[in-house]
Amino acid sequence: MRIIVLLGPPGAGKGTQAVRISHKYGIPHISTGDIFRSNVKEGTPLGRKAEEYMNQGHLVPDELVCELVEDRVSKDDCQNGFLLDGFPRTLFQARHFDDYLERSGRELTVVLDMQVGQEVLIPRMAGRRVCKNCGKTYHVKTMPPKQEGVCDVCGGEIYQRIDDTEATVRNRFKVYMEQTHPLTEYYRNAGKLVTLDGALAPDVVFGQITDLLGD
Repeated sequence: MRIIVLLGPPGAGKGTQAVRISHKYGIPHISTGDIFRSNVKEGTPLGRKAEEYMNQGHLVPDELVCELVEDRVSKDDCQNGFLLDGFPRTLFQARHFDDYLERSGRELTVVLDMQVGQEVLIPRMAGRRVCKNCGKTYHVKTMPPKQEGVCDVCGGEIYQRIDDTEATVRNRFKVYMEQTHPLTEYYRNAGKLVTLDGALAPDVVFGQITDLLGD
């Protein structure tokens, strides 16, 4: 059984690695965003609670986030392990999740901390562009479309999302460092933390992960 937590600031490449890890080891990739959307769509009791906060523009409280995650990882597809992306975000969530794992007779395998500095993140994210029609992603420097502003795949308009503007990226990095980065010390003290250089090529990072996790 492999139970894996992915940490790292926005743009560190967590999503890319999560998909590859999930595929190689046959474990579900679980993000809090997906959990929220699924529960709200299905109208579950937990989903209705979360929706009340979101509709009012409030953050979903830590206790409710933990309930939603614990409900998700108790499903049958998680019996052989799972990968968490976007959870925990706070020390409260981390401690609560550790208690849950202990109660359920399971143990956290590893926390993969993908570290990337602002000097790498800002150009990486601020240069990202997305097709409005099909969602294909581009980068103005490393992967531009053949024709500026036009998607290679469908001919749709390519634009910059608000989340990818430099001001937003700087703010998201600041919030991450304040709220979530302290978890690295918590998991280092628990002997679970492995630090990865998220500035390296994705194939190199994935190779380091598979060396660590084995076959």
